[in-house]
Amino acid sequence: MPHLTLEYSANLADEAGIGQLCTSLAACLDAQRENDQRVYPLGGIRVRALRCDQYCIADGRPDAAFLHANLKIGAGRSGAAKKATGDALFALIKEHFATEFEQRGLALSLEINEFSEAGTWKHNNLHARLKAE
Repeated sequence: MPHLTLEYSANLADEAGIGQLCTSLAACLDAQRENDQRVYPLGGIRVRALRCDQYCIADGRPDAAFLHANLKIGAGRSGAAKKATGDALFALIKEHFATEFEQRGLALSLEINEFSEAGTWKHNNLHARLKAE
């Protein structure tokens, strides 16, 4: 973990722009440190974007747009680490959409969900592969 899922309205951005945002957000997650230690293991980072073709925003105006980011992390990070992560991710999202925000109705949001390891199943060889490099 962490897994960051972006849901966005189809009228918000082109595929290349969303791909660039995913890359920037993954780098941001990788850069998070607390006490000189990684907050999130590189092999666990996932960022994905889901385009929503069917949506209704506020009063239904066709130029209104949204992006909602949901970060899922395993339990155990400090409150300060979670806040720093949220602040850094949301700053990147706001920066990425600054022009759109000035030109149209736009709702940007981010939430962080922490869950127990007891409720997850994983099969992942990425950590070992990254250590071998």
